[in-house]
Amino acid sequence: MITRYALFEGSVKDGKTPEFRAAVFERLVPLWQQFPGANEVRVMFGEDRDEGAPEFPLILAISYPDHAAMEQALQSAPRSQSREVTGEIVAAFFDGRIHHHVTSANHYDT
Repeated sequence: MITRYALFEGSVKDGKTPEFRAAVFERLVPLWQQFPGANEVRVMFGEDRDEGAPEFPLILAISYPDHAAMEQALQSAPRSQSREVTGEIVAAFFDGRIHHHVTSANHYDT
């Protein structure tokens, strides 16, 4: 399994956190759930961080069985729509940059 992370590095505009989170839940999550081949969609909002650490108000993690499934999702209509909606949400609520990282996952029960 692999996971592609979208890291929103920066800050939500002052006083806009509730609107930012609502826009993500209402407008983006339904699109992300439509990505073909995706096994899991996780949306994580930053709550706290170490002093001096960069701020990540949103981290998106979408897991796929393999790179081929991920590539199919990245070429899909829901992904194109999500990029457009993300641009609108970023313009309205977010100052920063978004970067992506792909990881291979290992899971250990405790």
